[in-house]
Amino acid sequence: MSQQRRILVVANRTADSPELIVALRQRCPVARLTLLVPAVPHGFAWAADMKAGWPEAIARAEAGAARMRAAGLGVEETIVGDPDPFAAAGDAIHAREFDEVIVSTLPRGVSRWLRLDLPERLRRAVDLPVARVTAHVTPVQARPLRRQMQYERLLTLR
Repeated sequence: MSQQRRILVVANRTADSPELIVALRQRCPVARLTLLVPAVPHGFAWAADMKAGWPEAIARAEAGAARMRAAGLGVEETIVGDPDPFAAAGDAIHAREFDEVIVSTLPRGVSRWLRLDLPERLRRAVDLPVARVTAHVTPVQARPLRRQMQYERLLTLR
């Protein structure tokens, strides 16, 4: 019997998205997955505290891994990594052996990772196939952010 493929899945806001789960089930139903969630802080948190994104990234990694396991996928490990997704992926790739990298992003126009050209930068930097999955944030996930933005707008108007 041949050895199972080892795949690094790099995701943040899309770590538990249905689109990612479906793509993983179709593409690599029997692979050994490592889920990497970079600890990306939001807004001004970056300037104030370099570790501001860790609690949220841990929660996303746990939710994503739980959802993947519930879908029958072989999640072997979850990693919360460097806030820079390119550096986080590089760290994981250099510390472990993988057969492929799958980057899960938000759609073009919304995705900061696509503006940074993350999938293409990884293709040029590593000697592995790199695939991209486009996923969406559900309205339930997006609603608190909208409320926070409305609240901040109200505060600036006062």
